[in-house]
Amino acid sequence: MSENTMQAVRYHQFGGSEVLHLEEVPRPQPQAGEVLIRVCAAGVLPVDWKIRKGLFPMPVRFPNIPGTALAGVVEEIGPDVTRFRKGQAVFGRSTKGTYSEYTTAPEEALALKPDSISFDEAATISGGATTAWRTIVIDGGVKAGDRVLVHGAAGGVGLFATQFAIWKGARVIGTAGPANIDFVRSLGAETAIDYTSTPFEEVVDDVDLVLDTIGGETLDRSWSVIKRGGSLISIAGQPPLEKGQELGIKVMRSSLATSQDLTDIARLLDDGVVRTYIEKTYSLSEARQAHEWSEKGHGRGRIVLRV
Repeated sequence: MSENTMQAVRYHQFGGSEVLHLEEVPRPQPQAGEVLIRVCAAGVLPVDWKIRKGLFPMPVRFPNIPGTALAGVVEEIGPDVTRFRKGQAVFGRSTKGTYSEYTTAPEEALALKPDSISFDEAATISGGATTAWRTIVIDGGVKAGDRVLVHGAAGGVGLFATQFAIWKGARVIGTAGPANIDFVRSLGAETAIDYTSTPFEEVVDDVDLVLDTIGGETLDRSWSVIKRGGSLISIAGQPPLEKGQELGIKVMRSSLATSQDLTDIARLLDDGVVRTYIEKTYSLSEARQAHEWSEKGHGRGRIVLRV
């Protein structure tokens, strides 16, 4: 393999995990405003396999390198890049694929990695922590004294959402499977509900905000527990705006994270205010197994590919 090529996981058609292949491909070159990153770790998100299966409403150009979350080292900077230099450790997101030895990203999609955080840990921030940050802190505007219900509180978004809400002074109720109840409590949730045995709407009401990471009937059942004037944010479905208006509930979708968001989250991790959790770590050649594990659902924390 020459210095102009790299190893990357790609797929040439939609399908199951068997369409993922580790291949030798050309190494990308940074364009104006872009940074070339030597990837050390890539976050595996549920959206990655949903896109691979053709389930996500977005155009895909084949062959496609999956992944958006990354942590690595700046290898080269393109013209007009002012915030980074070669050799710096960074993390963030890329739209060019991150299941690869190198990728490029616009400098505004990156932030410096604190020394106290490993590359694996930093790779869990984009997509998981950033989504939680936008929904709880920025879009949701959670404040001290609020009651917040987090569906899927042990998952890659939920574990951060729970901690961010507590950091803002809210009282958190989290739903999870039986194996994750103690974990959700360890994050600081005031109440942890086993969704397999207790319908949450029978024990919860009058909440200020619901964060839904599950969708489907969980989303449908969430309306009844929100107080008038409260908020519903779903990252797994689109709640009808008309129903929200009828019930006096604000319906929101998560917005895209900024470089400042990345920096703010990293500072909280660096200070020990919040923590991440990595459930499984795989090598780049084990991307199939990583996707298969993610597809099982009901997991705890995040999955990382170590490059």
